[in-house]
Amino acid sequence: MDGATEEETAAAGRRILVAVDEGDESVHALKWCLASFAKRGGGAVPPDTIILLYVRPPPPTYSVLDASAMVGYVFSDEVAAAIDGYSREVAEAVVEKAQKLCTLYGKEVGDGEADHEMKVEVKVAVGDARNVICQMVDKLGADVLVMGSHGYGLFKRALLGSVSDYCVRNANCPVLIVKS
Repeated sequence: MDGATEEETAAAGRRILVAVDEGDESVHALKWCLASFAKRGGGAVPPDTIILLYVRPPPPTYSVLDASAMVGYVFSDEVAAAIDGYSREVAEAVVEKAQKLCTLYGKEVGDGEADHEMKVEVKVAVGDARNVICQMVDKLGADVLVMGSHGYGLFKRALLGSVSDYCVRNANCPVLIVKS
């Protein structure tokens, strides 16, 4: 965390950024993190803070070179608003599901006492997932990044790129990749 000493960080618990999306892989990674990695606190042990991050794709933009040679499509304001509205609904559904998993985990493992509850923060950002996740690691002071892996093979990963590979190379904190 920015400017914090190791003692201050230990006293506050770790800040664990979990990247969530619509895929089963991110749900699996969150469940693994909650069950095997995150501390929920109790007694002298401070709870970790789980930061759920969902990155919405940027709105589609198309350009027109000139009036005679249109490239792409130009969306009306209504279509753009509908696309943005749908993107927001998906984000809300994914984050709500992730929050419910955190709540269920706290009830299953904990005894219901307030000092055994896990701290959960929610962040929704817009942009390219690779860049946004790495930027949010810094902005939110994450101590570790947890994310799922889609399990693409070498060929598919080379063609499509891999968000987790990018984050391993560029995030300014340790990255845990959880495979299904």
